[in-house]
Amino acid sequence: MKIQKNKLHIIKSIFFVLLLTPLIRLIILGINDALGANPIEFLERSTGTWSLVFLMLSLTITPIRQWSGINGFIQFRRMLGLFMFFYASLHITSYIWLDYSFNWADIIKDIIKHPYVLVGAAAFMLTVPLAVTSSNFMIKLLRERWKQLHKSIYLTAILGVVHFLWLVKKDIREPLFYMAVLALLLGVRLYYKIINSQ
Repeated sequence: MKIQKNKLHIIKSIFFVLLLTPLIRLIILGINDALGANPIEFLERSTGTWSLVFLMLSLTITPIRQWSGINGFIQFRRMLGLFMFFYASLHITSYIWLDYSFNWADIIKDIIKHPYVLVGAAAFMLTVPLAVTSSNFMIKLLRERWKQLHKSIYLTAILGVVHFLWLVKKDIREPLFYMAVLALLLGVRLYYKIINSQ
């Protein structure tokens, strides 16, 4: 089953605007000087959280497509993945530029002191080739290698959750929630893989 092209175009346009909402909110808060006592930390936490949210949502698309039989959902997975990369880029840019002013010596010291920074950086680096190869042209060019490359999204998700878990010092309920969601999503994927192989 496929979504009609005209309906898909409208839905994708609405979806695109919705995915921009977190950025629009940050801009409005910034203009009104309402980013809190530590605006840089607010930006880092917000962009990091939304990149993780969109990563989790992108992982739900395949199970939904398998359950519903609607192949048009694949279009939304690509958009979610690219927006995940966009917010992750804002997240790491906030850290390097706003927090450390491109002072690489201090950044290296922070990585040594806080391993969660290294884990987060590794997760981000894994998303770069995924974003670069997200076009239809790259899918056709790489073929089976594209599928193998994009399986790294699972490791990215695991590293993203670990990054969040190690970042939080006291109340770990939120990162544990993402950990549970990720475990569920990977479990569902494994279930469908077993069912389809029978």
